[in-house]
Amino acid sequence: MEKIFDRIYIDANICGGKPIIRGKRITVQTIMEFLAAGETPNEILKQYPSLEAEDITACMLYATELMNHSFVIKQAVA
Repeated sequence: MEKIFDRIYIDANICGGKPIIRGKRITVQTIMEFLAAGETPNEILKQYPSLEAEDITACMLYATELMNHSFVIKQAVA
């Protein structure tokens, strides 16, 4: 398991290698989808009692950090 960001890890054997929170089987993507759907951090914490508020903050900071990278869109070859 490799720590890639505060509280965020990647382990090829957990959740298909997606970024996860502190070794749990909860992905950053899951938390970000809840937030995008309008859930509040407190509502998420009620659904996932093993999480801490800092875990949700770490997910948001990780997603923000990803936006600091440049992306290139390649045309699909038909």
